[in-house]
Amino acid sequence: MDTKYIFVTGGVVSSLGKGIISASIGRLLQARGYKVTIQKFDPYINIDPGTLNPYEHGECYVTDDGFETDLDLGHYERFTGIHTTRNNSITTGRIYKTVIDRERKGDYLGKTIQVVPHITDEIKRRMLREDEKDEQLDFVITEVGGTIGDIESAPFMEAIRQLRWQLGRNAVCVHLTYVPYLKAADELKTKPTQHSVKELQSMGIQPDILVLRTERHLDDHMRMKVASFCNVDLECVVQSEDMPSIYEVPVNMQKQGLDAAILRKIGIPVGETPEMKAWHDFLDKQRNAKREVHIGLVGKYDLQDAYKSIRESLNLAGIYNDVKAKLHFVNSEEITEQNVAEKLEGLAGIVICPGFGTRGIEGKIIAAEYTRTHDIPTFGICLGMQMMVIEFARNVLGYKDANSREMDEKTPHNVIDIMEEQKSITQMGGTMRLGAYDCELKEGSRVYEAYGKENLIKERHRHRYEFNNAFKEEYEAKGMKCVGVNPAANLVEIVEIPEKRWYIGTQFHPEYSSSVLNPHPLFMSFVKECAQ
Repeated sequence: MDTKYIFVTGGVVSSLGKGIISASIGRLLQARGYKVTIQKFDPYINIDPGTLNPYEHGECYVTDDGFETDLDLGHYERFTGIHTTRNNSITTGRIYKTVIDRERKGDYLGKTIQVVPHITDEIKRRMLREDEKDEQLDFVITEVGGTIGDIESAPFMEAIRQLRWQLGRNAVCVHLTYVPYLKAADELKTKPTQHSVKELQSMGIQPDILVLRTERHLDDHMRMKVASFCNVDLECVVQSEDMPSIYEVPVNMQKQGLDAAILRKIGIPVGETPEMKAWHDFLDKQRNAKREVHIGLVGKYDLQDAYKSIRESLNLAGIYNDVKAKLHFVNSEEITEQNVAEKLEGLAGIVICPGFGTRGIEGKIIAAEYTRTHDIPTFGICLGMQMMVIEFARNVLGYKDANSREMDEKTPHNVIDIMEEQKSITQMGGTMRLGAYDCELKEGSRVYEAYGKENLIKERHRHRYEFNNAFKEEYEAKGMKCVGVNPAANLVEIVEIPEKRWYIGTQFHPEYSSSVLNPHPLFMSFVKECAQ
């Protein structure tokens, strides 16, 4: 069968959950046996979100092939288990850079370069995944960031309009809008949705399916009204109510026949509804988990999306351990030696979060010392692992001035140092160790057991600085073991203190590879220990 294309756009306001809807569509089509990928087109001009402040854009998610992407790719991977690449995340900046680079090389034979056709042609080429000719896909789901009517997204809409004509029945447009509830009038209002669809139609795109985000249930009369005003079949008006958990969304969408509506629009026989047993089992576990385990996130970004993948990985591991992981943000900038006991009181374990720069690091070091000396399960990720290493050097090895070269260029005890090959690079972004690398585990270690006694694992990285091997013997002699090493570069990837209940730091980011049906083994092991 020819590859089919699903375009997901959003109207009225941003943050409606296009990423969750796109991921849910992917999951439902997979359940029917189709091979799927999901890609995100972002209208901002940054080449990627790697240099964006998490307060602006949430976490930066890293793909296997080492590309820094939008956090929605995390949802795609967690819901579907697919492995995304740099070709699943495209920005306006990348599109323009490609076209300008071609123009400089003379590829356009002296023509005047314009938004239409040159920019739109490049967008279409990427939407059709023409660089990925060898991948046999049944469906490509394309989510366009931003809101209909934004100036930035106009070229993307024009590209979709053209593709709808070229692809005929092989393309479907799913439009997500908001139906607000006005408390004073005790009424749900469909006018914003009508305006949003009108805006889309003015760009030459007629949506095939409408997904209405709502906090209240919409009756059939309301759906009928939307269908008739927006030229959409009633069965293609689906509501997405607030759910207790984002993982309920695919099941809710299936109940309302979203996947069936897509197949009908494309002209594929609908067939039987898949039962999605593993997914329902997971949801049952989630609903039945009553006991709470309190885990602290020690970091400097006090917002949900900054540590999105870590939060989701802990939640998933909690569910599979039959507990509810209750997460508490602990601002590392506010931790002192005087208040650390109070700040971490009542927590069964802590995660020392990743990050860059000096802000809040002393608080992370103090937290690491407190949990090490009080034997509280501790999981350090990337910079978090480096802070555990520095704390150990200062308080166990006796190097009071120990530090990372990132924080103190002149430290005589640079237990964390910049990688050799990075020393000559000065450009911001694009200079890091990014993507999946091998790691050899030491037999008999806690992590070796957690990974199911596997010798070789592969995990994703995003960092410039490393454990300094010159100090390795001293660490091992005093009880902090280097139990995971990259075989090619001999770089230390994992440290652990075997005497402690659970005191492990990883240079890589395990949270990037945790999914609903395959929770990450390290998070599983950590939450299990916290739950005891």
